[in-house]
Formats: sequence, structure tokens, C-alpha cells
Amino acid sequence: MHNHEIQVIPVQQQDYQQWIPYWLAYQDFYKVNLANIVTQTTWQRFFDEAEPVYCAVARQNEKVLGFVHYVIHRSTWAEQNFCYLEDLYVSPEVRGQQIGKCLIEYVQKQAIAQQCTRLYWHTQEINHTAQKLYDWIAEKPGVIEYRMSLE
Repeated sequence: MHNHEIQVIPVQQQDYQQWIPYWLAYQDFYKVNLANIVTQTTWQRFFDEAEPVYCAVARQNEKVLGFVHYVIHRSTWAEQNFCYLEDLYVSPEVRGQQIGKCLIEYVQKQAIAQQCTRLYWHTQEINHTAQKLYDWIAEKPGVIEYRMSLE
């Protein structure tokens, strides 16, 4: 394997220092500011066998270039589980090199391995750059998401 090749692998504890700036930049993009306890809880879940929450990173040698978070969950629509790709982020300096596609394809492989019957995700209507990729590799079901406050 050549040194310049990009690998997508499960996140490791020592990746935290490289993951956290990307996680914060991702929140900035979506104009959210999650409490530190949420970030710490999420990070711990990635390493908890009992949690169906996962993170993989795109890595070139020791450098992390992006991440994907996904959740395996039950559905009333199928006997097997569904896989929700919740977060995807690629460092701005390496965008356009199909790293996002590699991260999504990694999740696709994991979803197949776990016998999920669906892999799905959401994006903002204004995120046209991401939609170019998504329109190329997936189909748009025409679903509109609604949210109700639980406070």
C-alpha cells in the first residue's frame, strides 16, 4: 500500500485531538453549538460496545482528513435494522477528492455487514455542494423532516 493512499477505518481514542476541530467546524456549518457534555458523551459512545453509535475517519498516514458518524437502529418498516448516517465532514483543504464518497461507502459496507435494509441521511436544502455528491450516489425519496420541541 502506498503512503499517500487514504484509508477509512474506525476512529481510535488517539484521534480525538484531530476529530474535535472537525466536529466543532461541522457544528459551525449547521449553526449549532452543542454542549461539551454532548460531545463527550458522543465520543465515549463510539468506544462502547453496547452503543449502536459509530465513527470512522478518513486517514492519510497519521492525518485525519474527515469523519463519518452513523447509528444502527430498529425500524417499524423492516425486520432488520436501518442505518442512519448522521454526520459527515471532510476537511476543506481536501474536498473534491472523493473522500466524502469513501466515507459514505465505508458506512454502506458496515450497514450491509450488519444486515441493515436501509442506509439513509439528511442534509440542509442549502448544502448544494454535498447534494451534488448525494445525487450522484443515492436517491432522494422526497421526504420533508419536521421537528417538535420536547421542552
